[in-house]
Amino acid sequence: MAIQVTRTYVASIQNQQQVESDLDSLGFAASKLWNIARWTCDRIWSETGTIPEDGPLKAYLKNHERYADLNSQSSQRVIEELAEAFQGWYAKRRNGDDRANPPKYRKSGNDHPRSTVTFKEDGFKHDSKNNRIRLSKGRNLKEHWSDFILCEIETRPDVTIENVRQVKAVWNGDEWELHIVCKHEIEAESPGDETAGIDLGISNFAAVSYSTGDHELYPGNVLKTDERYFAKEIAKCNSSRSNKALRLRKKRSERRSHYLHGVTKHIVAECVERGVGTIAVGNLEGIREDDETGEPRNWGDRGNEGLHGWAFDRFTNLLTYKAKVEGIAVVVVSERDTSKTCSYCGQKRDANRIERGLYVCHGCETVMNADSNGAENIRRRLDQAEKVTLNLRPSGDRSSGRVARPVVNLFRRGEHDHSCEQGTFAEQASSCKP
Repeated sequence: MAIQVTRTYVASIQNQQQVESDLDSLGFAASKLWNIARWTCDRIWSETGTIPEDGPLKAYLKNHERYADLNSQSSQRVIEELAEAFQGWYAKRRNGDDRANPPKYRKSGNDHPRSTVTFKEDGFKHDSKNNRIRLSKGRNLKEHWSDFILCEIETRPDVTIENVRQVKAVWNGDEWELHIVCKHEIEAESPGDETAGIDLGISNFAAVSYSTGDHELYPGNVLKTDERYFAKEIAKCNSSRSNKALRLRKKRSERRSHYLHGVTKHIVAECVERGVGTIAVGNLEGIREDDETGEPRNWGDRGNEGLHGWAFDRFTNLLTYKAKVEGIAVVVVSERDTSKTCSYCGQKRDANRIERGLYVCHGCETVMNADSNGAENIRRRLDQAEKVTLNLRPSGDRSSGRVARPVVNLFRRGEHDHSCEQGTFAEQASSCKP
């Protein structure tokens, strides 16, 4: 089966000195337009109590002088990003995150930072023969009608740039680089008819249950360690906007991103090996809400901090993309009551969850790892979401099996090396206590 996938490649700009000034002007212009749109939203919010969507906001600002500093599609994307940022803030507030703040103005003192500039189909031209990409300027920044920015690019030797759909000019803290989005058509066949369920959490970032009877855990200890370390280091900085603080935030983001890429890649590889054709992921939209009252749930200071910092949505997006390449479908299902319900007999009882990692069913006396039990319940909801035929295969006394003592996959970096982003997963023998 042929499927279309998008991939983003990072290209270095070989003529950096020649184009840096022009790219700076576009990056500054994007920040100015963002601030104007942000001020407009603030004014409308004060008067009406609502935030305008991107459509009306783009129509309103279309005639503003700063709108013409960028290519029209680039200006539209700046406003779309602001609207998306507001939507993300609303979602966090709705889920009980009282610490979430609306999108900020893009300023560093009196200066505007270099914002990312997105070029859609009308804003760039790719010269594959000479490894060049031509970027359009806005009308206000052109010295004459044909003025543009010509970037000479270089990518990894194994990368082929073709079927370009979008180009982003990104300031990485030291220089400009281009992120090139390409569309590819690949052949992908489903590995099989088996299924898997994934329960996302805090102590264990992901618990996976397979219809083959296997269970695996991916502890979040590395993420928690990083969050504590970088929070302390940033707190030591003279200013939260200092260069050192910005570098630390960038490093934290890179390490988090590498972990998410690593865990999704590892899970997909395990699914391929087991012949999994469909993965169910728990929907965390209501993770902050109490199952009975609907009121915000207090997970404790550390738990709430973890929920704020970890990008569960990004995990699901990365998993979906990587699974699609292998012919595996990803379905988001409700998580409600999955932590209370026995995956073996179906009894639902709050008291069954004895402690953080232990689930004991008082109906059938099955003893299980609590996160593995949740993942199994999520997997079994596939029949409700997608009407797929599940292979349940309960095998005797589960309390002494893999659901009680799942395999633990540890993410290992250089010990105590917070400068290292890279890491690998290493399987630990089933030493996990139920």
